[in-house]
Amino acid sequence: MNIHPTAVVSSKAELGSGVRIGPYSSVGKGVKIGSDTEIAAHVMIDDYAEIGERNKIYPFASIGSPPQDIGYKGEETRLIMGNDNIVREYVSMNRATTKEEWRTVVGNHCYFMAYSHVAHDCRISDHVILTNGATLGGHVQIGEYAILGAFIAAQQFVRIGCHAFVGAMTGVDRDVPPFMITGGGRGKLYGVNQKGLTRRGFSRETIDILKKAYSILWRKNRSFKNGIPQVKKELDLIPELQLVLDFIESSKRGVLR
Repeated sequence: MNIHPTAVVSSKAELGSGVRIGPYSSVGKGVKIGSDTEIAAHVMIDDYAEIGERNKIYPFASIGSPPQDIGYKGEETRLIMGNDNIVREYVSMNRATTKEEWRTVVGNHCYFMAYSHVAHDCRISDHVILTNGATLGGHVQIGEYAILGAFIAAQQFVRIGCHAFVGAMTGVDRDVPPFMITGGGRGKLYGVNQKGLTRRGFSRETIDILKKAYSILWRKNRSFKNGIPQVKKELDLIPELQLVLDFIESSKRGVLR
């Protein structure tokens, strides 16, 4: 363990072996930091945050700060981060409100580029990338391997499915289905994330089925109510396609078209 003499670490924090904390950083009460995590200079780790192993947090990041919610009254909520994440300069992550499970959750192997923001009660799966300035409202859910472009803005309670790609400067006000690409100022679906799926090792057959499903489900003036039965009738219901259908049917905010 290596703590710079100018760092302020609460006596009630728990630090694992090999943790390094740089100059002028602050670690609050009830914080737990796993082994071999590196905290750079001028980082704020606020009360009750739980950070796993081998994370690297760069200068001026703020982790576990109170939620930006006028109903929050100082309750002992948490931000929980997994292992092997990279958090770049000026990233902000808020702990939860008391409206759901009292915790904001970040998975493993994620990359948060400079100035990105994770609001209260978000759920972020593994291998997610938030590019510079990407902003998530409260209660947003992000599936594994999703990539969010620079300066995107996701409204509260939006879901972005696994392996989805959101282009830079997109406003996301409805759910983004798994495996799809969206972009544009107000968010519009453009098709299957073929390049991303190929890089992740998905088969040609799987990608082709998803593309056929996209053609049926998002055909102009076709409702999901009519499109889903047609997909089930005409296409092989591979797990990836079933995931898309389940995602659509469980949506509460509506799905981008």
